[in-house]
Formats: sequence, structure tokens, C-alpha cells
Amino acid sequence: MSSGTIVIIVIAIIVVVAAIAGVAYETRRRRLQQRFGPEYDRLVEETGSRTKAEAELASRQRRVAGLDIRPLDPAARAQYSQDWTAVQERFVDMPQDAVMAAQRLVRTVMSERGYPTEGGDQVLADLSVDHANVLDHYRAAYDISQRAADGAASTEDLRQAMIHYRALFQDLLGETPTATGTPVVETTAGLPGEEPAVGTGHGPGYPEPEDAYPAETVPDNGYDAEPADGYDAEPATTGTDVPRQRRS
Repeated sequence: MSSGTIVIIVIAIIVVVAAIAGVAYETRRRRLQQRFGPEYDRLVEETGSRTKAEAELASRQRRVAGLDIRPLDPAARAQYSQDWTAVQERFVDMPQDAVMAAQRLVRTVMSERGYPTEGGDQVLADLSVDHANVLDHYRAAYDISQRAADGAASTEDLRQAMIHYRALFQDLLGETPTATGTPVVETTAGLPGEEPAVGTGHGPGYPEPEDAYPAETVPDNGYDAEPADGYDAEPATTGTDVPRQRRS
């Protein structure tokens, strides 16, 4: 075999190997894009490099694979759904307390499923692996909760926080679609000083409750609502159709 033939064969092998490597890389990239959705694009923009962003996302996958992430059993799922209903009903008379309780409830569910709840950035990184579709909801909810703790959040801000927390809460319970990019449509009606209006949120869709919220019953003294058991200590947010606050 002549040296020229050998060179041609070597070049052909290199081309084939490069083509296979290129296909493998594109397949890996598509999988990351599909799994992380908007988080992929956000990280590419933040790092300024697809390679760095993809390395970070792959590292997140390896970390979460090493955690003991587990689904909730049906009984726990049903109980947490009832807890959420109780928290949401508190919004009528105590919107800020309801947001704080919602945040605590979300963290409780995260913990039971096996997610660490300490370290804000790490929590986001861990959630992004299997809950990327609601990550922006969590970011928005957490931001409002921080402002609420400083007394700088309006009633509408608190309503939005409940909507955002509910998106993550339902996703953790396995009640929301996993596809990204589906718009959330929520009804924002009856807030003090506002005309009823329909707003369109952004993020993964989640189902509206089957039954309409029952008519509100406001205690005579205005603020006698009992706090929901078990969630009276930190901030939180998630849920469409949060009950309206009573006009003063």
C-alpha cells in the first residue's frame, strides 16, 4: 500500500471520527436544551459560553443524580394539597402571612422529596435539573418574599408571589405539565381599588382548580382568620386565582 493511500485512509478515518463526535455533541446539546429550557439560554448568556454553560448543566445533573430524590406517596400528596388550600385561604385576610406560609410549605415539600433547602443558588441549581420549567416562578416568588419581609411588597405583589409559589408547589407534587413555554393564565380580580382584569402570566401551564373558590366569609372584626397549622415561620409564594382580599 502506497504512502499516499495510507494518508487518504487516515484522513478518511479522521473525518468519520470528527463527524461522529459532532453528531454526539449536537445530540448532547439538544438534550440539555430540552431538559433545561430557558435555564439553558439564561446560563449561556450569564457565562458567555455554550461550552461553560453545558459543563455547568452537566455538573448539576451529576449532583442531583447523587441525591435521594423521591416522589411523594399519594397520602402525602393529598395532605400537602389540603395544606396548600388552607394557606391560600389565609390570603383573604393576611396576604403577607399567607405568602410566608406558602414559602415554608414549598420548602417542606422539597425537603420531603429529598432536595436540600439551604443555599439559595444551590437550591436553584438542584431544582433546575427536573423542574426547570418552573424555575423562573421560584425566582420571582423568592424575590417578592424578600421584599415582603422588608415591608416593600404591595398586595398585588403578594398575589403574584402566591401564583409563582403555586406553580413550583404543583410541579413538586407532580400536578403540572413538564413541558416548558406553556403560558400560565391567571385571573386577577377584585383586589382593593382595582377593576377585575384578566392577566396572562409566563411559565409552564398548570390546571385551574375544578371547583370555584367558595364565597368568602369575612369575620366581623376583619382579621380573625386562624393561621394554617404547621407553617407559621418563613416567606413563600405560588397559585392562580388567589382569593380576593376584603375591601376595607
